[in-house]
Amino acid sequence: MVAEPDVRSWLAAAESITVLTGAGISTESGIPDFRGPQGVWTRNPEAQRLFTLDTYLSDPDVRRQAWRNRLEHPAWTAEPNSGHRALVALEKTGRLRAIVTQNIDGLHQRAGNTPGLVIEIHGTLFHVECLACGRITAMRDNLARVEAGEEDPSCLACGGLQKAATISFGQSLRPEVLAAAVRAARECDVLLAVGTTLQVQPAAGLAEVAVRAGARLVIVNRDPTAYDDLSDALLREPIGAVLPRLIPVTAA
Repeated sequence: MVAEPDVRSWLAAAESITVLTGAGISTESGIPDFRGPQGVWTRNPEAQRLFTLDTYLSDPDVRRQAWRNRLEHPAWTAEPNSGHRALVALEKTGRLRAIVTQNIDGLHQRAGNTPGLVIEIHGTLFHVECLACGRITAMRDNLARVEAGEEDPSCLACGGLQKAATISFGQSLRPEVLAAAVRAARECDVLLAVGTTLQVQPAAGLAEVAVRAGARLVIVNRDPTAYDDLSDALLREPIGAVLPRLIPVTAA
């Protein structure tokens, strides 16, 4: 079994590191994951309906519930944790190629990572998109309308249905965002997959892209993942504890 010091030496020797993060890196900030023991879908399987595009479009009750959930989302009060801060330290070494994140909480940017290096493959909670005309507005502005009594605020430009600028089940990823993520996976020496079960495609497939291009695959996750057999190293320790120990400290 590959030990932590070996992984640390790989990261120190790498010229280019791409990090793929999932919900597990944000649980220590108070944002629940989806499939874990206390996950959103584990506790309430019906909650998945809120993340399915067809249901969202066809069911006004689902949209109203989704807006209430956005109003109360823990991302508004969450703070970056030591795992996020370790990735800021990684950027300062000059070795970070990109952070491809499945998270919508903006915590990488709040921790201090350069926004241009963070590829939000599943979108962001901080913006709202009109599904009719494509207009993008601030989530905060729309939540103010919800607080004022609008249960399902429509687009002020065209009257169309709106949703968070996140990717729902049944909704395609933005081609340019996926292309950027694939390039980041293909152009790294090490792909560090953190806090993700690597079950949701196409984000999970970035692990295979990296390995086929010759990169090492290091997985840091509490539970088994779909790509464990492909990995060069598996670390099961808490993310907030292990990431600060792994990051090379020599600045560029």
